[in-house]
Amino acid sequence: MARDDNHRANVDSDPRSPIDVRVDTPGREGLAGTTSASLYTPLQDSEQVTLAPDGRPLDQQPPWRTDFPIDWPQDHYVERREFMKFMVLTSLALAVGQFSIAVQNWWRRRRGQPEIRRVAALNDLAVGGVATFSYPGEHDDCVIMRPGENELIAYSQKCTHLSCAVRPLMDEGVIHCPCHEGYFDLRSGRPIAGPPRRPLSIVRLQVRGGDVYATGIQERTI
Repeated sequence: MARDDNHRANVDSDPRSPIDVRVDTPGREGLAGTTSASLYTPLQDSEQVTLAPDGRPLDQQPPWRTDFPIDWPQDHYVERREFMKFMVLTSLALAVGQFSIAVQNWWRRRRGQPEIRRVAALNDLAVGGVATFSYPGEHDDCVIMRPGENELIAYSQKCTHLSCAVRPLMDEGVIHCPCHEGYFDLRSGRPIAGPPRRPLSIVRLQVRGGDVYATGIQERTI
């Protein structure tokens, strides 16, 4: 200790004085190419410390805890590891799903069929809710409804009489065409009053994860 104090005093008084080659010499700390001697001291890994939930040392714990120890840091480490595993698997599932849709759309284009397209988020469509979207083209207006918790219905929004835009009346269970007072049944899309004679075109839907996808159009004459 006395040697280190004398050496530090010499360094402070004369910066040209030689520096001890030992790594743990105080005079070497902070110089280029050197590090603090404490860096080489083994540090305690918090993940390896067994700690009871109440924080008291082991000798103050009840006897049963020695038989059933709880590694508190390790428990949190496992939770983080499981969370990361969940995130990785979720991301992988989403990537696989998007790749599958891309492959299906490529095959559909070759066969002249409409592409699969996301049209709504399931959480954004409450029970009794209505939303509009375009499918399969940008100018092909459609309407999607959620009459029940596990029920989704979508139709072309063009009336089969003169292509006026229809609007659902959820409380009445009908779809109304305001141009010529035409009415369609909400759940089947078939005409029940007014000039229309053909049912509305059905948009086929699929729910994947939390999203709703349109997968095709079903034209009907009866």
